[in-house]
Amino acid sequence: MSIIIKTPEEIAKMRVAGRLAAEVLDMITPQVCEGITTEELNRICHDYIVRVQGARPAPLHYRGFPKSICTSVNQVICHGIPGRKKLKKGDIINIDITIIKDDYHGDTSRMFYIGEPSVLARRVSELAHKCLWLGIEQVRPGARLGAIGHAIQRHAEANRCSVVREYCGHGIGRQFHEPPQVLHFGKSHEGPELIPGMIFTIEPMINAGRRHTKVLADGWTVVTKDHSLSAQWEHTVLVTPTGYEVLTLSPQATP
Repeated sequence: MSIIIKTPEEIAKMRVAGRLAAEVLDMITPQVCEGITTEELNRICHDYIVRVQGARPAPLHYRGFPKSICTSVNQVICHGIPGRKKLKKGDIINIDITIIKDDYHGDTSRMFYIGEPSVLARRVSELAHKCLWLGIEQVRPGARLGAIGHAIQRHAEANRCSVVREYCGHGIGRQFHEPPQVLHFGKSHEGPELIPGMIFTIEPMINAGRRHTKVLADGWTVVTKDHSLSAQWEHTVLVTPTGYEVLTLSPQATP
């Protein structure tokens, strides 16, 4: 399957889906606090997506995933399944939201602190955020897809952290996951040329320790093999004739 170049009509629908995904994160922000369970966060987000937005949570039943959002706490890299465990002071958590509106997907994630995080937890979260934006800033017509991963890897490793390699960004549109794969490491001259109308996610997963991963027995939850902290931020990005447009940027959130 080749990379799908979106039409103006499709881009308009993707803008709506991206805005709605960002709104879910804005809505849930005040609820992300000490004592709440990730299952409660899942329920609140699910109800908001379905009842308020008139949309659908894309993760629910996707390849068997049992919940409507992903909640990845501390050493969990991605695909954390919401459950009964309560958040406690010092935790960091990534909440990953993907919604479907009028058959098109919007996909974004954000880190949250529960109380005051440790110096290391804050550092890895802020570093992952910086890596995301360094990757986004490489997006322009004529650039190679590899420039995104090169910028991310260079910054992460220069700051003595590592980039997860087994999981990556992806094209997105009518399908949750479309070509191309957007690696968060690599060489700037590699990969397909970026063309206006491409839409994909950039979602670097940055570990405070080594990059190696392990999937837990539930078949979904991915953790750091060395139990180090991990952080991730994600946006859905459109290649425009002059550069890029972030479709999941919230006016309430820090860019």
